[in-house]
Parts: sequence; structure tokens; C-alpha cells
Amino acid sequence: MGEAKTHYEVIVVGAGVAGIYQIKRLVDLGIDATVLEGAPDLGGTWYWNRYPGCRFDSESYTYGFSFSRELLDEWHWKERFSGQPENLRYLNYVADKFDLRRHMQFNCKVDAMRFDETRDLWHLTLSDGRELTCRFVVLAIGLLSAPTMPRVPGIDDFKGRSFHTYYWPHEPVDLTGKKVAVIGTGATGIQVIGEIADKVGELTVFQRRPNWSAPLNNSAISEAEMADIRARYDEIFAACALTPGSFVHGPQSRGFYEVSREERLALWDRLYDEPGFGIWLANFREIFMDEAANAELSAYIADRIRGRVNDPKVAEKLIPRDHGFGVQRLPLETNYFEAYNRDNVHLVDLSETPLVRVTETGLRTTARDYDFDIIVYATGFDAITGAYDLIDITGIGGEKLADKWKQAPSTFLGMLVHGFPNLLMPTGPQSASASTNFPRGIENGVGWCTNLLKFMWDRGYTRAEATLDAQQRWTAHVAKMYEIMLMRKAKSWFTGYNSNVAGHEEGTVRYFVYNGGTPKFLGIINEVAAKGYEEIEFGAEAEAGVQAAAS
Repeated sequence: MGEAKTHYEVIVVGAGVAGIYQIKRLVDLGIDATVLEGAPDLGGTWYWNRYPGCRFDSESYTYGFSFSRELLDEWHWKERFSGQPENLRYLNYVADKFDLRRHMQFNCKVDAMRFDETRDLWHLTLSDGRELTCRFVVLAIGLLSAPTMPRVPGIDDFKGRSFHTYYWPHEPVDLTGKKVAVIGTGATGIQVIGEIADKVGELTVFQRRPNWSAPLNNSAISEAEMADIRARYDEIFAACALTPGSFVHGPQSRGFYEVSREERLALWDRLYDEPGFGIWLANFREIFMDEAANAELSAYIADRIRGRVNDPKVAEKLIPRDHGFGVQRLPLETNYFEAYNRDNVHLVDLSETPLVRVTETGLRTTARDYDFDIIVYATGFDAITGAYDLIDITGIGGEKLADKWKQAPSTFLGMLVHGFPNLLMPTGPQSASASTNFPRGIENGVGWCTNLLKFMWDRGYTRAEATLDAQQRWTAHVAKMYEIMLMRKAKSWFTGYNSNVAGHEEGTVRYFVYNGGTPKFLGIINEVAAKGYEEIEFGAEAEAGVQAAAS
């Protein structure tokens, strides 16, 4: 690929799971396209997050791409829930198998994008100083790719080693005998703490709010089991397509109140000890919507936590009081609660003694100073829209996407935005991707966006923009789906809460995700396509020179 090239029909931003699949689809169509990736290599989430314990929470064989039978036959997942190194190897294997690297440019951060209304082109400004143009931009920039640090003074004062989990060093970090602080007990913190507790000298966990968590129950996948999985891939993916979350775990057909408490407890005992999200997603539907049902399940999980943590006072600090079990995305853990039974692990409750500042030697709370060798910030992400805000995106009439979404995002199907023509987001805000088994959502979103592009190329269109009315109706529908869910009450990235981001503290609920489930979402977006994309306005340039798909 010549570096002098400055124009493409399609530019894909991001070489993670979504970007890899998107460029594969475009290459298969013979489209002149490239992927711009800010990192030194592909992988997205699985390139950056190299912290100890980082792994899938969906079954490995439901996470991989489904588009190639040959790929499915060749790859052997080693664990039921695969770890980061293996996941990155998988994505590299896919890219190399289909010769996709030659369509990717690395260390190419997109600083700004501006839509040229007169020519129906996007102008992209890159961090390396280059200016590129393209007809269409596909943003595949990830939902959790804008890490946030705590808003406390002194972060740069610390003389030891410190890093956000997203930027965990690529070279091994020797934790032996070290005094380590982990700030945060969200999904990432839970994975890190369970993994490093027996490897460090002293571990002090700083917790702002506890999170519900349940056992991952990971195990190896034998050759025989993998052969069986390969034989059942069609069945497995079909099952995922039928469940609300695109996982292998579907909700109970029975109602919560149709069975006795003894039957409910027997089900929960079984699900708690089984691998994966069963205790969350193979449960009764009522736990997501009915306060009393959720309270009963939450009390059950709280008792399981008490049974795993030796110190009753510590156990109570690890049990959430501000939200019920499963109303936000559930972290899965390995030996997390048992970590607190170790003499070298200490829990600091920041609701009692808040963090005041980072010092040269460690951390200061309102109660005392702590000295550390290493500080790990497991402080989460500016989720869903954060990665979009990092690019200066200008649409029609000079409107900025960041300004448009300042209070809350508004989209059409989570994949288009009125006022920003030819900008596609296969996994954008208000799509079903964030609330589902992500690669399954990716394949649905990329497939829909690619079919829209083919529709345009076949007809000579050079411009597509969702109508304002369609966008408002979709956003209202997404908001309506929150009304029946207990999720609306949780301080979660699903509702736009992140106290580390100015303006994202308690207050306005941001309708970030589509809660209707995969089958309903697919039904809606497929109907839009079947009706000829009536909610989208198309235009054609007088001298388009549009590139048609190769036959």
C-alpha cells in the first residue's frame, strides 16, 4: 500500500474485533478501503488490556467469528473462557489467514473528521499530519476504549510504577514481594485482584462501591470436547441468536412466581456452580424488572459471598447496597472473594475514608497514608461515547458530534446519526451490541452496515443520512425500553454513570444501550433494510464516479 495514497471509498477506524470483520467484508466486495488503527498493532481490547486475569466472560466458542467454516474448523479454543494472550493470537491468526494486514495502517490515530457537504466526502486529519478523504467512514472504535483515571490530585507525583489496567505494560511486571494498590472493584479490578493476590507481597484494595460478582468456573477444553463443539457450531450460533444477550444462556421459560422458593434455590445453587453467565442470564426474567424477585436473588448471592469471605465485616463491605444483583453487566470472578481471606490482602472502604490524593510514596485517605511500590488504576472507562469524543467529528453546518451528544447520545438504530451523513457505527450507542455477547452483535452490525453500503453502490448513491424523525423515534424507543428495567436505577456505564468523568456523575440517565434483546433488534433492523431503508435519505453526486462492488 503506497503511503502517498490519500483517498479511499471507505475508511474503517479501529482494528479490533469489529474493524477486522468490517475490512474482511469490504475486501470480499473488492472495495477500495483501509483500516486506521491508533495502536502499534491490531486487536483493540485484546491488544491493550494485558493485565493479569484479563479474559473472556462469554464462552470462547461463542466469541469467535462465525463467518468462515474453515476458520471454525481450524481454531482450537484452549479454555472455556479464553485469556488475553490467546485472544490476541486468535485475532492475529484471523487477520493473517485472510491477508487483512495489508489493508491496515497502524500508529494512525484519527484526530479529526469533517464532512464536506459539497462533495459528499469525509476529510480525516491524522496524528501523523496526513490528510485523507473518503466517501464513507465506519467507526469501529470500541465501547470500552477510553480509559478514565480518578479525579484526585497528585497522580503524577508518585515515584513508583503506576498505570491504568488498559495500559498494563507489555513486558512482564514483577509483582513478587511488592506492595501493590488496586483502585477499583469493577469488572477489571475483580479480575486483577483474584489473579495477583497470591503473587504480591501486600495487596491493598481501594473500593468506592462494591459490585456483585459470581464465579467464572473456567476449565480447559479437551481435544474431544473441541471436536464436539466444532460439530455443533451451527447449533451453538443459532442458539445465541435466539437469546436476548446472544449468549448460550437463555432465560427460564417458567415465571419466578410459578415455582416454589425451594425450586428457585435449587436452580440458583446449580447455576452458581456452573460456568459463565448462567446465574445471570439463565435465570428468571423477573429478576431484571421486578423489585421483589431481584431482592430475593440478591439476598441469595449475598449469602454466597458471606459463605466465601471469612471476616464478616469484610464480607458486608463486598456486598452492594445501592443496586440489585444482575441489573448491570455482571463481572465474573475467579478466587476474588477468597483473596480477602489472605493475610496479605487488605480492603479500604473509600465511602468511609475517601481518597484525598496520590503522594510521592503512595496514597493518602482521610484516615492515613499508605506506601506502595505499584499503583494499579482499575478505574474504568468513559464508556460507549468516550472513544467518539476523542475524535473531533464535524458534520453538516459545522455541528460537532461531541456537542450533539453532550447530554446523551441520539442515533438511528445505534448505527447512523442525523446531521452526519455517510458515518456508520456498527456497534454505536443505542445499538444492541453493548448489552450482548459482543462479537455476535458485531457481526450483526457490520452485516447491516455493509448491506446498506451495497444498496448505495448498486444504485449510485453517494450520500446517506438518517432522518431526524427516524432518529428521534428510535431514541424514544430505546428510552422506553429502560422504563421496565431495574437497570435504570443503577450507577452503571449502561446508564452513563462514571464519577471519574466530569458531567457523568449522578443525575441524568443516558440511554446508551438497546435493552430489547438481540432477536427484537435484528427484527427491527432487518425490517428497515427489507423496506428499502425508508428512514434514510439518499443522494447522488452529479459526477459521482461511485465505485460499485466488484462482481
